[in-house]
Amino acid sequence: MDTPGPQEARTEVAGLDDILGGGLERGRSYLLEGSPGTGKTTIALQFLLAGAAADERCLYITLSETDDELRATATSHGWSLDGINVYELVPPESLLDEEQQQSLLYSSDLELGETTKRIFEAFEMAKPSRVVLDSLSEIRLLAQSSLRYRRQILALKHYFAKSGATVLMLDDLTTDALDKTVHSVAHGVVRLEELAPEYGAERRRLRVIKYRGRRFRGGFHDFTIKTGGVRVFPRLVSSEHRADFKRDLLTTHLPEFNDLLGGGVERGSSVLILGPAGTGKSVLSLTFIQNAIARGERAAMFVFDEELGLLLERAQGLGIDLQRMRDSGSLVLEQVDAAELSPGEFSSRVRHCVEEIGARTVLLDSLNGYQAAMPGEQALILHMHELLQYLNRQGATTFLTVAQHGLVGDMRAPVDITYLADTVILLRYFEALGRVRRAISVVKKRTGAHEDTIREYRITGDGVTLGSPLTNFQGILRGVPELVGKDGLLKDAGK
Repeated sequence: MDTPGPQEARTEVAGLDDILGGGLERGRSYLLEGSPGTGKTTIALQFLLAGAAADERCLYITLSETDDELRATATSHGWSLDGINVYELVPPESLLDEEQQQSLLYSSDLELGETTKRIFEAFEMAKPSRVVLDSLSEIRLLAQSSLRYRRQILALKHYFAKSGATVLMLDDLTTDALDKTVHSVAHGVVRLEELAPEYGAERRRLRVIKYRGRRFRGGFHDFTIKTGGVRVFPRLVSSEHRADFKRDLLTTHLPEFNDLLGGGVERGSSVLILGPAGTGKSVLSLTFIQNAIARGERAAMFVFDEELGLLLERAQGLGIDLQRMRDSGSLVLEQVDAAELSPGEFSSRVRHCVEEIGARTVLLDSLNGYQAAMPGEQALILHMHELLQYLNRQGATTFLTVAQHGLVGDMRAPVDITYLADTVILLRYFEALGRVRRAISVVKKRTGAHEDTIREYRITGDGVTLGSPLTNFQGILRGVPELVGKDGLLKDAGK
């Protein structure tokens, strides 16, 4: 037997050890359950590969997959099973021969006893520190009754425990899904789930159901299976992430805009830009990105709704060279496919930009697309609350855009997060003197005073231009303004 190692046997599955509080306590038996295709075998192989890399003896006992199938799975991820003992447990030939079948004694009695005996023999030959038993469904079928099954699992558990081996038992839930026998016997239980949305790729998530004597990260955690193995995205808990930073005031290159914002936007706060389609929400948010990079900071943009090539070309036409910012390393610009990305993976990408790359300004364009990334999810507000709180506590200034339904009059947003944002900027269309114009106002600023006026703004080849407060109009936010004095509108170029 190998010399006992550290207290935890790490799985080296990205994110999983964090959820488990460091890994699996050595010398215990654990249950990894889930329907076929949820990733049990992949996680089990990663668990053994981590042991082999630490010079531990590892044993994979398979009752359901062949040795060739296991090695094919490993090859698909670029792994080699050298250093891992694979024991393929197949029924003995005498039990496959109809002439040798017992008539007075149930064959299941012989099969179960023979199976257990051969498991023990394989263990004694390998003397491993880490064991994977795949799968319990086969043993459950041989046992035929819940009582015999429980006794068999207890026997296996005590046998492995005496030798100090860390055991990962797999269960594909193909028999009686309501049988919780192993739950009470195992030291820890992890369940894998696969969800199939009406459109888009399947979503996978896991949950630690129990872990005796250990504080773990509860709830569901998204995970993916890609070449290279399983990657788990621990659920974001904002209270666990705090950083010291100075809440200085961030200004733009537009004096009128700074006046409207009460001097600027505080670092480590969130800004919601709200308005109907075409009012310039993305363009206005690009102004903040441009100014952040001009200050020598790094920024990150996550674009849900617009194709990157079109965005780069459109920004270039406004005098904002996003490609140059990207090439210099100042800007991380990512296209997010709402149909392929889970909320957990998205949060992980944002965290990477903030913690690894050092982004101090983050733009999500738009929240409508982020909502589409969670079909059937009812927890958008909770996701956004944790994400915004995390970014605020890291000293990152966050900008979100939300497209409202409609163009003028009574407009509604698909989700109301105005109470979560520290600052809310409202964009509107209004009609004046036979033309459709745009108006901007700040309706909320949690961190200080702001201008309570409404200003007209215009988008040109030079970017955004703001005018003076529209003091001679009323009803602008309703889209049906009334002129009560000299208009004070922005004049056309050349007039």
